Amino acid sequence: MPTPSIGREIRLAASPAGLPGPEHFEVAEAPVPRPAPGQLLVRNRHFLVFPGLRTLISAGAKDFPFPPLKPGETLFGPALGEVVATGPGVADVRTGALVTHMQGWREYAVVAEDAVRLVPDGHPDPVALLSTASAAYGALTRLARLRPGETVLVTGAAGGVGSLAGQTARLLGATRVVGTTRSPAKAARLRQELGYDAVVVPGDPGGPSLAEAAPDGYDVIVDNVGGEQLTAALELTRPGARVVVVGALAGQFDPALSGGSSPTVIDTFVLVKRSVSLLGYQTVDHPGVEEEWHERFTDWLRAGRITFPYTVLPGMERAPSALQELQQGRHFGTLVVEV
Repeated sequence: MPTPSIGREIRLAASPAGLPGPEHFEVAEAPVPRPAPGQLLVRNRHFLVFPGLRTLISAGAKDFPFPPLKPGETLFGPALGEVVATGPGVADVRTGALVTHMQGWREYAVVAEDAVRLVPDGHPDPVALLSTASAAYGALTRLARLRPGETVLVTGAAGGVGSLAGQTARLLGATRVVGTTRSPAKAARLRQELGYDAVVVPGDPGGPSLAEAAPDGYDVIVDNVGGEQLTAALELTRPGARVVVVGALAGQFDPALSGGSSPTVIDTFVLVKRSVSLLGYQTVDHPGVEEEWHERFTDWLRAGRITFPYTVLPGMERAPSALQELQQGRHFGTLVVEV
């Protein structure tokens, strides 16, 4: 199929004062660029909707690994696509190859050859390579150093990272895995489909509390949320527990906050008397983790040992509302837009 001269992309139309809605984004047209030497032209198939976008488009985007977005600029993030043209000097990527890269939120992207990851032939589900759950894997293996027989708590367990974090903890040797979510329906799916031993819905009198879900306490906490959930979880840590913060959804999805902060009350006496470690995880600090995760994740998928839950929003027209849908918790697992 010939490459068109014009493609669509999603731009930030205006900076939101609170949580962004569809009105803050626009579907715009742009010329399809030609690849220069060492570059590839990729026709995107899917791109990821991720919470960090709220921070990138807010005034609170400080000390973030990526530059903040300004009105008129095109959004970006993990994407899966097909190489449709190559520039001079490209040696290792052929036309027709599937690749992942960071220039999502557009139909066509020009990407440097060394900035893409080739999808292995026969991959069971290439969309799974858009998952950001390498953060949970890195947290469990590099910082928490999960040991067989331990009890793990995953906050925000129904999200893109959390839905894989619990399964990963089990595969790494955890004997009891507990999650939290705001939805009773999602709690049921986490137990029935993803193997969580117990799921806590904060404020639900009909379900277990954090203490009831793990009467002996928690050895490892993978925290995606922060806020009140982290405060409560720290009270139930066992001696020598490791708490790794990989996300800050409570702050990112709070309309009263800027998106770049997530205040949490912590009883430091608990940390001292139980020798609890509290650490923040960033992938950039742990070279090689993503490659290791993708290899193990792919093997687990092929063997049917892990499930990758995700929701697909069809069409670029759905993209402006995608971040709002993520913030509202409408979907289970990872959320992607199909171009």
